[in-house]
Amino acid sequence: MPAADTTASSRTESRPPTEERPAASGSAKYLGVLFAVAIAAAAFNLRPVVTSLGPLLKQVRDDLGMNPTLAGLLTAVPSLCFGLFGFAAPAAARRIGPIAVVTAGMGAITAGVLARSFAGGTAVFLLLTALALAGVAVSNVLLPVVIKRYFPDRVGPMIGLYSMALSAGTALAAAVTVPLTKSLGGDWRYGLGVWAVLGALALVLWLFVLIAKRERGERAGGAAAPVRLPITRSRTAWALAGYFGLQATGAYVVMGWMSQIFQDAGIGEGTTGVLLAVTMVIGVPVSFVLPNLAARRGDQRLFVVLLACCGIAGYAGLAIAPAGGAWLWAVLLGLSNCAFPLVLTMIGLRARSAGGVAQLSAFAQGIGYLVSIPGPILVGWLYGATGEWYWPLGFLSLLLVPQMLFGLRAARARHIEDEAVHPAERAAA
Repeated sequence: MPAADTTASSRTESRPPTEERPAASGSAKYLGVLFAVAIAAAAFNLRPVVTSLGPLLKQVRDDLGMNPTLAGLLTAVPSLCFGLFGFAAPAAARRIGPIAVVTAGMGAITAGVLARSFAGGTAVFLLLTALALAGVAVSNVLLPVVIKRYFPDRVGPMIGLYSMALSAGTALAAAVTVPLTKSLGGDWRYGLGVWAVLGALALVLWLFVLIAKRERGERAGGAAAPVRLPITRSRTAWALAGYFGLQATGAYVVMGWMSQIFQDAGIGEGTTGVLLAVTMVIGVPVSFVLPNLAARRGDQRLFVVLLACCGIAGYAGLAIAPAGGAWLWAVLLGLSNCAFPLVLTMIGLRARSAGGVAQLSAFAQGIGYLVSIPGPILVGWLYGATGEWYWPLGFLSLLLVPQMLFGLRAARARHIEDEAVHPAERAAA
């Protein structure tokens, strides 16, 4: 009994003063909410750079003198920038911290979106679009890393929030860009430039987070650098890269060309923007629910197959009867594009640590986006050469077969740390 009393007394004495605990807890709670809002705001700004352009692409082409092949190159610019700048993101994060890099990314998005609306020629327009997409690229890679590092017990819900906000931003830009442009006088420059306002709001939030977290990179802060994995040895990493690249091909063709496909079928410009918005808005609820469901399962192969089947049906319908079943095809392709939140979730699940997620995210997205570059260009060339959408849509349908095969390999319950280490090294350890 005395021993028990002594233990209880020591526990009581070791507690911090009660008046200090609520303040610390409340401060951490408010900072966590601010952080979550900042992540959602950043995600919201990752796609309007692209989807605001799709409904206005014809106006931009006519004003800047772009041919269909060059317009196809424009739809491939996101993949090129994401691949090139995505590889650089982890190194920058190690030097100054991922929060600082994402903050810089928001600044690049804001500046690029605003400045390109004043471009007087195709080259300048492409260059400033690339600046905005560089910001998107580093944020694409590092936001899953930020989630893994600062929300390790809530990866599924936070990836869901991130994916839902990304889909919402994508859908809003697709839906309101045309009517917003008309309300601003009909000039595409205003319709594209206005999205810089949302980028500026996200930048302010991330500046607050940067100040509050006072984060430093491993090199700047003197912390030990994480172990660098020989990630190219991992079959799961290569499978994720392939899956990511092929889903990105389809997603950016849809975002860049879907409005044109419906317009060529005789559907009005305003309605095509709404149809593109439907495709994107489908991803809002699905992108929130899917990562949670996927994170609870040992593997995600069922989701890989279901999403691929939706895509094949959507492309086939779009080729056969684009106007007759326009709303159904928009919904099916929206579901197919939810391969993006699925692959983000798998990236978070296939590594054990934040450092591993950083390497895997950079590798899968960097390689994946480079793989996706030829697709939009080829689609633009096929459309320009034939004047029809049968061949481009057939090509996209075929791509879903290898996408599904890569996805089935990537969806199995594995960790890259186990695959990247040579069996002899594991035995020695």
